[in-house]
Amino acid sequence: MNIRSYLYGSAIALATAVPAFAQDSDVTIVLNEDLETVEPCMTSQSNIGRVIQQNISETLVELNTKDGSLMPRLAESWEAVDEDTWRFTLRQGVSFSDGSVFDAADVVKSYERAVSDQIACEIGAKYFGGMTLDMDVVDEHTLEITSDPAQPILPLLMSTLTIVPSETPFEFVQQPVGTGPYEMTERNVGQNITLERRDDYWGEVPAVTKATYLFRSDDAVRAAMVATGEADIVPLIGQEQATNPATDFAYPNSETTYLRIDHEVAPLDDIRVRKAMNMAVDREAFLGTLLPQDAVSATHMVPPSTLGWNSDLSPWPYDPEQARALLEEAKADGVPVDAEITMIARIGNFPNVTEVAEALTQMFGDVGLNVDLRMYEVAEWIDLYSKPFAEGRGPSILLAMHDNSRGDPVFSMFFKYACEGLQSGFCSPELDQIMADATAATGDDRAAIWKDAFAMIHNDIVADVFLFHMVGFSRVAERLEFTPTIATNSELQLAQINFK
Repeated sequence: MNIRSYLYGSAIALATAVPAFAQDSDVTIVLNEDLETVEPCMTSQSNIGRVIQQNISETLVELNTKDGSLMPRLAESWEAVDEDTWRFTLRQGVSFSDGSVFDAADVVKSYERAVSDQIACEIGAKYFGGMTLDMDVVDEHTLEITSDPAQPILPLLMSTLTIVPSETPFEFVQQPVGTGPYEMTERNVGQNITLERRDDYWGEVPAVTKATYLFRSDDAVRAAMVATGEADIVPLIGQEQATNPATDFAYPNSETTYLRIDHEVAPLDDIRVRKAMNMAVDREAFLGTLLPQDAVSATHMVPPSTLGWNSDLSPWPYDPEQARALLEEAKADGVPVDAEITMIARIGNFPNVTEVAEALTQMFGDVGLNVDLRMYEVAEWIDLYSKPFAEGRGPSILLAMHDNSRGDPVFSMFFKYACEGLQSGFCSPELDQIMADATAATGDDRAAIWKDAFAMIHNDIVADVFLFHMVGFSRVAERLEFTPTIATNSELQLAQINFK
């Protein structure tokens, strides 16, 4: 079958929904999949962040995605003591939803949980890998944090650390306790989650009194629920559904889709095979078919707005003949290019993900690779995405989407590419050193070193198959005053929703 015909022929099933109008100050939000967990240290996963981040669990500082500035949250102010140490002055008069009082000890415990090997917290592995933070409690509301190596963007890093009470055990919680304006009052796994507004919140009282989160995997079903009044917000719909200017928003997206390659298993340990995989993908065929026309072919793990973005890099060309030649060359040298390669993809990861994965499988088959597609629910997919990888595993590639809305590569690079990175498919001590140098640098030097790291990953290592920097589409009921932004990828603050 011609691949372009396949792409254009893919269809999304439509469904209807029954209206269930909410109270004037309640909202219903429909997500594309259930939450794997409600643990605050897992809010780097998009849907977990959309429910918990800044709604239940707050951070010390907050990134203003409109201008890149940092805003106070649980920290009123911060200042550099020296190149290694920052002092944070914490907000007073703040309590958790269980009635306990917020202080510096809670920040210390939150960090210790995030980086502990007793629980697999993504926040720690993703954002605090490759460094050590020493937290010195000066008094109940003053905290000095010393980093090794030095972290010139430490306040920005603290915008990712969700704060929990110091009594929280080293295990995933089932009832999150936070300082935010809402608390979770109901959770029916696979069905719904309810957050209700706290009467004792320290900050400004939000307009939304209650939020109910529902889960529907079909893009068209989610979009229809807003159209019929059954829901108020759908953070993620496909471009096919974004047809109503009164309710539908396209917003700048910090998500990058890519295929993570496991370099440790033949034939993927051969760079010729990895180059062939990149040349097998007709990226242009996806645009305007299964993916939005405005999506951009990727050369980086991070979007173009990120510090150190390397404009000298170009997407790998679509060249199936050269891909076949590379595979034949590798085969002649004894590389088992005929081995079955498993493609691991996640149900509901992004609009049309199944069809995209099927098309990629066909493209790889067209150049002579033997790829078997397997679709997984989120929990099992996460296990396959993250270390430790299974012993005796066969060759695999994993389709994923990564969000970096914070503008600095440090929020992506260590856990994606370091030897000890949680989701890294290879190990390069040379790259590890370059990333360590970049992390400790400032200004133009920081950007220049990251630029070199990006070039090594794309051109020299051929680490992954970069696909697209995505475009997001959301649907919002006309009764609300809420405009999705780049932050909608990772959080959806109920306090930012008002009513007309």
